[in-house]
Amino acid sequence: MPRTLSDAELQNILPRDRVVTDPSELFVYESDGFTIAKSQPGAVVFPTSTEEVVRIVKLLNERDIQIVPRGSGTGLTGGCVAYENGVIVSTARMNKILKIDLENRCAHVEAGVRNLALSDAVAQLPLNVEIDADDVHDVHPTTSPARDPVAGSAGAIQNRQSKIQNLPNPYHFAPDPSSQRASTIGGNASTNAGGIHTLKDFVSSNHVLGMEIVLSDGTVIEVGGKDGAYESGPFDLPGLICGHEGTFGIVTKLWVRLVPKATSFRTIVALFKTTADACNVVSEIIASGMLPSAIEMLDGRMVELIESNYHFGFPRETQALLLAEIDGVDALLDGQMNDIVEIANKHHVTSIQTSGDPETRAKLWKARKAAFGAIGKISPSYCTQDACVPRSMLADVLAEVDKIGKQFGLQINNVFHAGDGNVHPIFLYDDRSEIEVQNVMEAAEVMLKYCIDIGGTLTGEHGVGVEKIHLMSYLFDHATMRQFQSVKDAFDPNERINAGKLIPSDKVVVTLLKPGRHVPQ
Repeated sequence: MPRTLSDAELQNILPRDRVVTDPSELFVYESDGFTIAKSQPGAVVFPTSTEEVVRIVKLLNERDIQIVPRGSGTGLTGGCVAYENGVIVSTARMNKILKIDLENRCAHVEAGVRNLALSDAVAQLPLNVEIDADDVHDVHPTTSPARDPVAGSAGAIQNRQSKIQNLPNPYHFAPDPSSQRASTIGGNASTNAGGIHTLKDFVSSNHVLGMEIVLSDGTVIEVGGKDGAYESGPFDLPGLICGHEGTFGIVTKLWVRLVPKATSFRTIVALFKTTADACNVVSEIIASGMLPSAIEMLDGRMVELIESNYHFGFPRETQALLLAEIDGVDALLDGQMNDIVEIANKHHVTSIQTSGDPETRAKLWKARKAAFGAIGKISPSYCTQDACVPRSMLADVLAEVDKIGKQFGLQINNVFHAGDGNVHPIFLYDDRSEIEVQNVMEAAEVMLKYCIDIGGTLTGEHGVGVEKIHLMSYLFDHATMRQFQSVKDAFDPNERINAGKLIPSDKVVVTLLKPGRHVPQ
């Protein structure tokens, strides 16, 4: 155990089954989704309440032991890896939905609630409305169907003489990272996660109204609005804390926005013989004034991989695929869809399919979200990079990525959020080889610097963590970095929480150029 901390001290706070110190069990928590960054923690603890988090944090603070927040561990930058025998404080068991308030279009949740679990819970609630028997088109909500999972009668509709009908509930939690079945809402907020529909729905900070956070000395603060309010106080502290990557404190509860789901869609699948043609279509769609809910792009290697798994019938010579979706007023969608088809035809599209069929749409998006997992069939390891670039530069970026791949002898696949310029080159390698790990990290650095040099930024949605921390000073000048440190100091002046992540620190310095673990044979 780190320093003077003992099992008994942790078990004075939590029962034994919520404290992990056995090295064979700690092995599971040595990395997140970025498996190049590995370090075994001194312990992992699983509080189930804010009060328990406070007691744990105070104990670790007294011992000057690094406190490392963790949700589901689906992050992709090593942000929840505990170095120097730090202790992971997992919020995975703080998974209660405390309140769903449809009248105010918000929900109150603990940080460990999974992203999709909230939308699933909301969908199960009836939207109780009163419909005047004389005018069925005049629909008015009569009560708040806000419900506490414990008090199922909350929001129950009262007896009335008019005709009552239960309509489908239209609300959901909009952020949709590909990990949404596993990732937690606290983790989404901490990394300011985006997703496939970020183009129209925006990132997590646009959907977090308020939060409760435990600071490194055990102080509990509540920031932002509640009960559907957008703000409280003169500063947008939730907006500041979203994206802090666990470096300010441990988020324990959140108030989040619920928004109506789109009910009418059109899906467009367009195939091209060059990535440049596909990229030009993306730029022209956005320049035309249209705002699709999503525009995703896959290069030829990824199309081949998806085809081998899902058998859509895509031609083998396809070098780029655009998957676009528009939603909104049904009567207007066919016109917008035709405009997109016309733009694609101008840029040498080889095949284009359009559909409003829900089953086809579900199959296509399932295939897109499964794209990264499918990489496991062709490579023992992969590293997904993440940068944001001007849309007008997408074709140049893909050409440069291909050049970098050849320079370093790497296969690099591409599947990314083209609509908002968020590129995700996937570097294939074997993490058991120190040489290959070093080669990938060097190639990734060249790629990220190129993206910065052409006016892009270091991350679109994954964050910085330990993976890109050495490039923060390449993107930002010294004065800006000093201000970042000042903000960190305001929340965590002694760098007790997640030091060495996001912002460079002398307290914890991480090197990634070493081999990954070897799986025992």
